[in-house]
Amino acid sequence: MVSPARIAAFDILLRVERQGAYASELLHSERYQKLSLADHGLCTELVMGVLRWRSALDAAIEHVISQRLEKLDPEVLIALRVGAYQLGWLERVPARAAIYESVELVKKARKRSAAGFVNASLRHLAAEAATLRPRAPADAGAHSLSAAYAHPQWLVERWVEQIGAEAAARISAYDQQVPVTAIRLRAPGADQELRQAGIELSPGAFLADARRLHKGDVTRTAAFREGRVAIQDEASQLVAMLVGHGQRLLDCCAAPGGKAAILADRNSDAKIVAAELHPQRARLLRRLVSAKNVQVIAANAVQLPIKGEFDRVLADVPCSGTGTLARNPEIKWRLQPQDLADLHARQLAIARAAVARLAPEGRLVYSTCSLEREENRAVIEELLATVSGIRLLDCRSELQAMQERGELVSQDLDSITDDGFLRTLPGVHPCDGFFAAMLEKS
Repeated sequence: MVSPARIAAFDILLRVERQGAYASELLHSERYQKLSLADHGLCTELVMGVLRWRSALDAAIEHVISQRLEKLDPEVLIALRVGAYQLGWLERVPARAAIYESVELVKKARKRSAAGFVNASLRHLAAEAATLRPRAPADAGAHSLSAAYAHPQWLVERWVEQIGAEAAARISAYDQQVPVTAIRLRAPGADQELRQAGIELSPGAFLADARRLHKGDVTRTAAFREGRVAIQDEASQLVAMLVGHGQRLLDCCAAPGGKAAILADRNSDAKIVAAELHPQRARLLRRLVSAKNVQVIAANAVQLPIKGEFDRVLADVPCSGTGTLARNPEIKWRLQPQDLADLHARQLAIARAAVARLAPEGRLVYSTCSLEREENRAVIEELLATVSGIRLLDCRSELQAMQERGELVSQDLDSITDDGFLRTLPGVHPCDGFFAAMLEKS
């Protein structure tokens, strides 16, 4: 009999492969919340481990089989990856259990004819278990980093060229680890309430109202269920706080809603419009952001069906997500170099539409969770070159004002600013990778 954790992990990985789903969303969906705490933990470990180390797992599997991986049915390949990950990375799982349950997964998936093949392949891998996990990189070159940290070589090459080999190495290494969970305190006393519930926390790296989680499950606390705390990466929080204060605010790409919630908390008397393209995600957004001064609409950010101008606009645009690979490792296997040009065009269109919604002296914060130049600096450069009546502001000035108000506790602004932009890098900073620019309309 296959354990519930492995059945769930196999199902999630298959859906990620076939449907383009995101593992983190599936792991937190209602369907898998019925797992026991131990089973959910193992399921998460298997899913995220397989996705983080996929290229290394595939190289090991291909070494012991006599055919190309492309020839294997997805169910068979995923069962092999799940088994290989346990053999090479999970020392507490006996090899016999890893092999047996992977064979049973194939049978359960109605691929019984492949059971012997999976069994034999994993037995070969078990004999080489000590060598399955890649060794530390031999040097700081893109090829060495790609192999050691299981990243596409073309992506690492870009990072080495654009931000340097040292930063590329730190990003790649960070992506292969479980990132620290950050939370945002939304109510007085929430910090103490969590501690009384057995949650171990430490201060945030950047923000006074942020905490870093060290032990415990925040999602099982009353403070989380009732909205007094929220799980949100500190860089994401920081971007939303850059928007500042106003009377009429627009979040034009608002789902899943973490930044919109910050806008609402910091502007309780303002009128806020939160737009999301997809109706289903807009409904989820409405449940997360329940503040009465927030109007949620399902609409395209380029053609919003509302009138009026805004004195603050946030355009946290859809992007490649390369700053979040530690949380969303499947992205690195889906993204292709040609995708960046398409993303740039979409992002520029949204940024232009956002500028058009600004009132005189209104401010736009443009942001992504991408590390790629095409999605960040290049969008702002083209926007400034083609749209009149706007100017680039220095994010550092707003960050200094946040320091003076006691909101920003980090003193090292040089590290998180670059030519007036906000920029965080995973591994260099203890958070996701984000970019933000501030613009003002004359």
